[in-house]
This record gives sequence, C-alpha cells and structure tokens, in this order.
Amino acid sequence: MNKVILIGRLARDPEMRTTASGTNVTRFTLAVSRPFQDQNGERGADFINCVAWRRQAENINKYCSKGSQVAVEGRIQTGSYDAQDGTKRYTTDVVCDNCTFLGSRNDNEGNANSYSNDGTDEPTNIPTSDISEDPFKDFGEEIALSDDDLPF
Repeated sequence: MNKVILIGRLARDPEMRTTASGTNVTRFTLAVSRPFQDQNGERGADFINCVAWRRQAENINKYCSKGSQVAVEGRIQTGSYDAQDGTKRYTTDVVCDNCTFLGSRNDNEGNANSYSNDGTDEPTNIPTSDISEDPFKDFGEEIALSDDDLPF
C-alpha cells in the first residue's frame, strides 16, 4: 500500500505548467514540522515535493501561496532522469489525490475547503461548530434516567 497523508505549509508559491497535451500540473513544496525537538529545543521540518494534476492543480495554483496551510492525501512516486551534465538524478514526489485547504498563514478563522481530483470546481466546505454555547439549553428541564431506561 502506498498512502501518504501530510499537513504542512507551502514553502514557496506553487508553480503551474501545462503539458504538451494540455494537462495542467502544479508543483509545490510542503514544509511539514517534525514531531520532536532537537538538542536546542527547536523543531525541524521536512520539505516535501508535491505534484497535483488537472483541476486540482488549477485550484492549488489559484487559492494557495507561500505560507498556506494544506492537508495532502496521495502517494509517493519515485523517478529518475539524466541531467544536462550527464549525471543521473533521482526524484521523490507526493502525487496528490486530495488536497484540503486549511487556511492561509494570515487566516486564523480555521475555514477549511477540500478540493479533489474528481473534476469539480467548487470547494467542499467542511462544517465547523461553535461550542461556546450550551447545546442543550433549549431542551427544558433536566430529565432523570435510571439504568433500566437505557437499551444497553
């Protein structure tokens, strides 16, 4: 099984190109914080190359920029090519199947939108709820229950 799930921030603006056949492709680098601290008490980060195709590539290029926080689901793909200097170069990329926009670096509202490779143009809004109020305030008086009232 080849499955990757990452949450991080874009290390630079995404770069979109169009292939000779007219397919859009966007490349970006995701900075993902490590879960531990080094000897100096600082958290390191891994910079992971990602690639998205078609409509998802367009949405990432349109709505994300350096510092945007995203969650990526996809798979690891490795490859190689011969460089102009005659050496063989190896690549490792995460090919994005689904990308959820968690907000930009200046956005603290926590709005999240999800874009996938299903060809749709509109974001799927992820519902959020306000837990600052009592959700049971409109139910009236307290009801007494005994263990015999419960079905389990």
